[in-house]
Amino acid sequence: MELIVLRKEYTKNSTIGELLIDNKFFCYTLEDTDRQIVNDSIIKWTPKLKIKGATAIPYGRYEVIINFSNRFQQPMPLLLNVPDYLGIRIHAGNTDKNTEGCLLVGFTKSVDFIGNSRSAYKSLFPIIREALKTGKVNIGIERG
Repeated sequence: MELIVLRKEYTKNSTIGELLIDNKFFCYTLEDTDRQIVNDSIIKWTPKLKIKGATAIPYGRYEVIINFSNRFQQPMPLLLNVPDYLGIRIHAGNTDKNTEGCLLVGFTKSVDFIGNSRSAYKSLFPIIREALKTGKVNIGIERG
């Protein structure tokens, strides 16, 4: 299964995008600030761009697995091999205060906010879990 995050809205606090599953819109996403955008262009990722707990993950394609999260005390989706990041999860949350580099999901959006996040996550998790039973799940982070 292929997931794609199309980043579309950029503010000093957050980055809002659309999550596509097999090229169909599923929900909105919220991440920290995208520090790879300079003068409306994507620049090459370097570790110096990262501010701990305040930077969106680098553009690219990552494998997604489900494993146990010690922080949340339950199995959750995890992005593998994200440069200069560890423990990048997909989970519920509404604002940049709810993420430290992770990808939040929600069914509604406004400036620096996504809503109905728990519902979106509860709908997404079983889709990823079922897809992993028969193959790999990858997520692409792209500019929309």
